[in-house]
Amino acid sequence: MNFKKLTTLLILQFVVVSLFAQSTNTGNWVAYFGNQAFNKKWNLHSEIQYRSYNFIGDTQQLLLRTGLGYNFSEKNNNLLLGYAFINTQNYVANTDEKVDFDEHRIFQQFITRQNFGRIFTQHRYRTEQRFYNDSFRFRFRYFLGINIPVTHKTMAPQAVYLSMSDEAFINAKANVFDRNRLYGGLGYVINKNLRVELGYMSQMLENSKRGQLQILLFNNIPFHKN
Repeated sequence: MNFKKLTTLLILQFVVVSLFAQSTNTGNWVAYFGNQAFNKKWNLHSEIQYRSYNFIGDTQQLLLRTGLGYNFSEKNNNLLLGYAFINTQNYVANTDEKVDFDEHRIFQQFITRQNFGRIFTQHRYRTEQRFYNDSFRFRFRYFLGINIPVTHKTMAPQAVYLSMSDEAFINAKANVFDRNRLYGGLGYVINKNLRVELGYMSQMLENSKRGQLQILLFNNIPFHKN
């Protein structure tokens, strides 16, 4: 499958899911993930996520996240310390009015990667210290991601791949279960440093459940020359 055919396929999927999202309670997340290496040991993580209650234009949340990471082994085991700013806009019950609040978050995470034949896995363990105007919360997250190339044997340039993940969120205090996110999507490797995904995520909270269309861009262009 060449790039033009894949682009056409992704556009058709985008239009179909867009029409579905506009007529249902499905939200939309657009996200950028950057992982820029200074050298073989140190890297900078950057992340921007725009989350909407509907397909577009009804802001739910803006998330900005960054961090400095250290590789224990190249491309496999990474320890990272970071900071995130989150602005959330919640609807007031039974009204069309919103209230917004800011959160400042410090987080620590460890990522380990393995592959088993054509199956590429990622485990991420993250702890978060969440600061609000009048409160503090601590949360643990575990993420399992799986990528399976379809048109190539590896995640090589021009490979189409299936992407699946699940992430569990656990609070340190009451209401221990925070949420769970189950995701499935289709991705394309543009080159060794860039890839895109279009997928759907089902987010389950303690008393509710919501679907999210996701459009993702991953950028691994290094700061140093290879």
